[in-house]
Amino acid sequence: MSGNTFGTLFTVTNFGESHGPAIGCVIDGCPPGMSLSVDDIQPELDRRRPGTSKFVTQRNESDTVQILSGVFEGKTTGTPIALLIPNEDQRSKDYSDVMSNFRPGHADYTYHQKYGFRDPRGGGRSSARLTAPTVAAGAVAKKWLFEKYQTVFKGCMTQIGALEIPFESWDHVPNNPFFAPTSHTADLEKYMEQLRKSGDSCGAKLRVTASNVPVGLGEPLYDKLDADIAWAMMGLNAVKGVEIGAGFKSVAHLGSEHGDELTSKGFKSNNAGGVLGGISTGQDLEISIAIKPTSSILINKESLNVKGDTVQVMTKGRHDPCVGIRATPIAEALLALVVMDHALRNRAQCGDVVRSLKPI
Repeated sequence: MSGNTFGTLFTVTNFGESHGPAIGCVIDGCPPGMSLSVDDIQPELDRRRPGTSKFVTQRNESDTVQILSGVFEGKTTGTPIALLIPNEDQRSKDYSDVMSNFRPGHADYTYHQKYGFRDPRGGGRSSARLTAPTVAAGAVAKKWLFEKYQTVFKGCMTQIGALEIPFESWDHVPNNPFFAPTSHTADLEKYMEQLRKSGDSCGAKLRVTASNVPVGLGEPLYDKLDADIAWAMMGLNAVKGVEIGAGFKSVAHLGSEHGDELTSKGFKSNNAGGVLGGISTGQDLEISIAIKPTSSILINKESLNVKGDTVQVMTKGRHDPCVGIRATPIAEALLALVVMDHALRNRAQCGDVVRSLKPI
């Protein structure tokens, strides 16, 4: 196991480095006959790409995707789909100071200990730049799931640093750089401007959902749907916590209020987050993730170099003061990849069975 391939039947193998010539992925297991073009993928990459506002890294990448294989005359062939995204704006000299120093909070130390050496340019393989191929693969999964089941994925930011963001409407999410579900973002902008000037960073909390999810996805024990969702979300850079449904609020619930009651019209509530016993209920999947503060900051912190000497490290270059700002499309993509894989696994075992109980 090399840790670069995601999925069982719908697999995604990710390749490349932050400052290499290109990044990309190979998707295997996509059903044949689905119409697919760059236009189906590029909008999702545009949502994630850097340089879209003053609140994110100013690295100027167009993230222009190329489909190299697996599509003929506009249709998927059932063979591997190779997607390539050239890197266009590397500035490797920014990382000369950390060639031999371990940046606090980064993977520098662990990569060095595991492999004996590392690519320090932008974090190399550990960079969040490698989430772009994930978003591209997620776009393919989203398209198939929508055409087959009308499944729709949505995400938003619910907290940035200490500021909680009240939910007003999904309609606001595409209209601001924070993916915030509110029309009032002045406080968020002020907060981020102060943070940027101080050279510091902050974390964030995101919500991601999937609606019109088929009933019956997931396995009873080791491959539970919610377990695989949590596994996928924890694979996203900087994620330190995952909640399904009521999540940690469940601790304060009584059994009389937590269990979602069933009626002939569906469930009365969704504390379970759309999963019971590891299998989807047909309700919306509800997931929240906690993202730590960006480790690359313009403030000196104590660390070690490769010789074991104490050093002071300040990470220069172009970095997101809050990596959570651009993480919403990535979280959506990861959820889509999990649902896609389980949908194909369920079809293989149970076929396309239509269930009668309708979710609320």
